[in-house]
Amino acid sequence: MFPVVALIFLLVPALEIYLLIQVGQLIGALSTALLVILTAVVGVQLLKSQGLSTLTRAQQRMHEGQMPAQELLEGLALVVAGAFLLTPGFFTDTVGFLLLFPLTRGLMIKYLSRRLMASGHFVMHNQTGGTRPEQGDVIDGVNYRRHDEDRDSR
Repeated sequence: MFPVVALIFLLVPALEIYLLIQVGQLIGALSTALLVILTAVVGVQLLKSQGLSTLTRAQQRMHEGQMPAQELLEGLALVVAGAFLLTPGFFTDTVGFLLLFPLTRGLMIKYLSRRLMASGHFVMHNQTGGTRPEQGDVIDGVNYRRHDEDRDSR
């Protein structure tokens, strides 16, 4: 995992510098700087509206007595989107904008959730509080009861 993260921290800035130079040569340095600022401002405005929408849905689900799991994941994706949008560059802006739109954000969350579930490090709970049967031997702590306590109470 560490080599992948290290590679990302090296490649993404190099890609951003390359793209900024290429765009700067095409439209000029000042226009490039203004475009980077404009994408940050527009991105933050979209982030604000999407964040409020996600918060409203999360509150509605909690009011209905349900866990807002999807909304929490969307909130996390929006935090990442905000960080990418505030980072100067066109590649990070593109990823940030993709995380802002509900359709692409949902697809990315679904993809990452499946990858995490397949790794075996995470267990997804369904709406009834149980776990999916394909996750193996998982004991739900709410339903756990020691049998020797039953015998002692007789």
